[in-house]
Amino acid sequence: MLESITFIDPSDRIMTEIGTTVPRITATFAALELLDVIRKAHGPLVFHQSGGCCDGSQPMCFPKDEFRMGSQDVRLGVVDGVEFWMHAEQFAYWKHCQLTLDVVDGRGSSFSLEIPYGKRFHIRSRLFEEVEVSRLEPVLMGG
Repeated sequence: MLESITFIDPSDRIMTEIGTTVPRITATFAALELLDVIRKAHGPLVFHQSGGCCDGSQPMCFPKDEFRMGSQDVRLGVVDGVEFWMHAEQFAYWKHCQLTLDVVDGRGSSFSLEIPYGKRFHIRSRLFEEVEVSRLEPVLMGG
């Protein structure tokens, strides 16, 4: 069974030649499956990772219409139709990495929508390859 989705292989010359952008955020199949369950129960969603202490350092999932982005929030991209935002100070630490949204067993102590399912969204990361850096998806500022 596959454990994650790979959007781009940096060594693939065809992808490099056609100028495909490299996503800053991807997701495992487990994360996509949980997102689907949560979306069916709550409607449109949004992710935010504040970089604060404790649970704030993990991605949190909220109903889209119940969470307001601040002027210091950066949109990294979209995962299965769900925008993924991060505070600018946190992004400064992660800007050199492709993030992969994953799921682990266990409950956090936040208000994130996956908590009642006994799951917790989790971020995995890898450094971008040199060939990818010039093709990164642009980030958007909130406000």
